[in-house]
Amino acid sequence: MGQTASADEAAAIAAAIARFEAETGTADVPAAVVNPWQRAALVEGVSAKEAGRDLDDLEGGARWLS
Repeated sequence: MGQTASADEAAAIAAAIARFEAETGTADVPAAVVNPWQRAALVEGVSAKEAGRDLDDLEGGARWLS
C-alpha cells in the first residue's frame, strides 16, 4: 500500500464520487406555494387569537374564549 494514485486514477475517482453524489443526493425541494386565501385565513386566525388575549384582561365575560 505504498503506492499513490496517478493523476488519471485520481481524476477518475473524483469523477466517480461526483457522479455518485449527483445520482444519489437529495433533490432540491421547491418552496411551498401558499394559496392567498390560506395565507389570509392564517393571518386572521393569529390576529383573532391575539385579540382574544386582550379580552382576558377584562373582568368577567371573555374568559371562555381561551
